[in-house]
Order: sequence, then structure tokens, then C-alpha cells
Amino acid sequence: MELHDKVAVITGAGSGIGRSLASAFADEGARAVVCTDLDGDNAAETAAMVNESHPGVATSAALDVGDERAVERVVVDTTEAHGSLDVFVSNAGYGLRGGLDLPTDEWQRMMNVHTWSHLYAARAVIPGMVERGGGYLLNTASAAGLLTQMDSGPYAVSKHAAVAFAEWVAINHGDDGIGVSVLCPQAVRTNILGPRALDKPSNAEARQAAGDGILEPDDVARDCVDAIREERFLVLPHPEVSTYFERKANDYDRWLRGMRRFRQRLVGA
Repeated sequence: MELHDKVAVITGAGSGIGRSLASAFADEGARAVVCTDLDGDNAAETAAMVNESHPGVATSAALDVGDERAVERVVVDTTEAHGSLDVFVSNAGYGLRGGLDLPTDEWQRMMNVHTWSHLYAARAVIPGMVERGGGYLLNTASAAGLLTQMDSGPYAVSKHAAVAFAEWVAINHGDDGIGVSVLCPQAVRTNILGPRALDKPSNAEARQAAGDGILEPDDVARDCVDAIREERFLVLPHPEVSTYFERKANDYDRWLRGMRRFRQRLVGA
């Protein structure tokens, strides 16, 4: 899909990858880019930034992606305002360290933001997209969705589920004209890396992932635009992730043993 003259909604657009995607979509000639974020002020800031170089293209709205009715309202409002909705980017996310020690509601909250939000978006947009002849979903997951995230159980689980849901949509709705890409980066210079992201990641595992390079959000956004144009499912800004994923699939037990050794090194770091 080419983004020229398309209407897009981007969640988590108040900063990081979402903000860079809003700018990249406008550069590609999108007719309208709706920037949404839990922090409405940040979303408005992104829209204003985009409109500096592309006047009138961007608007903004506050959105809690864990609220299905709120997602539906954004979809309806966008469609009514612009006559279509061609691309939905389900990008919002956050980090939280912990595992069995975390209360269940923290696991549930992360599932809401990282998994169920993709379901809410798909439910809201796919029927209209099919009726209009097709559309595109770009879902942000993580390399953790293909591998793991040792310092965060709910992050690893929710991102795996996000990848699985994107696969399911691609299989069941690809023939309806719905394109799907799922973004699975390692370290990107965003708020998730913590307040010292401009210097170095804030935990041992992120520092190790950064050995493959901390990418800039603008570079990741360009990879996403290319994937949408090529209608490619996996977006892997860190090409090493493909190799790691192959090793995991080829010998799961060996991979698990290696990850346990890796964890021991990190704990001792």
C-alpha cells in the first residue's frame, strides 16, 4: 500500500516511534493523520509539529487504547471527518519490570495496552475497510514478541500475544484486502528505555539488547513505511532478530538453556 492520499490513525503518537510515524506518513503524502495518545497534550504537540511542514494534515485526540468504546469513537469520528480510514497504527505501549511479584491487575493492564488494544482496533476498522475495498493495520509489538523479555513477564507475554493476533488477522482477513504488518524492534531511543535513554538504557537486559544498536525512532518509522509499501508482515529494524528467532525455532530447548545462562550473566552484571 502507498500512503499517498491515505487517512491514518496512530496511537501512542505523543512521542517516540508514534511521533516519527506521524511525520513519516505526512512526508509520504497522507491526506490526514490523526495523532492519538493517552496524553492528549503530547498528541497535540505531535500534530502541531507535523502541520509545520504539512499544514492541515494532522489532528489530535486523547485516547486510552485500553478502552474499547474510546477506540471505536476515534474510528467513527475519523471516518466521518475524512470519508475513510485506510491505515490504523496500533502503537501505544509502555514498560514495566517484574514477574510473579506483580499483582494480577498489572498483568491485565499490560495485556489491555499491548494485546487487547489491537483487537479493539481491528474490530472497529476492519468491517469498514473491507466495505471500502481494503485497508492496512500496523501493530507495534517488540522483538520480545518473537523472543522474550526476561525482566518483565507481562511485557513478554503481551507482546507474544500481539504477534499471534497479527498473524491471525493476516490469515483470516488477508483475502478481504486487509494488509497487516507487525513491528518487532529491539532497543529504540524512546521513553520505554527510561529517563537516561539519551545516554544508555536503564537496565542490564536493555543494555545487552543495545549491543545490536539503539535505533532512532525516525529510522524505525522509515522501515515501517517500507514494510507497508511492500505489504511485508514482519518489520525487523534490527536484522539480528531474524537470526535469533530462527535459532529459537530450530532448537527450542537449546535456546531456553542459552537464555538461562544469559539471565545469569545479566543478574551478575
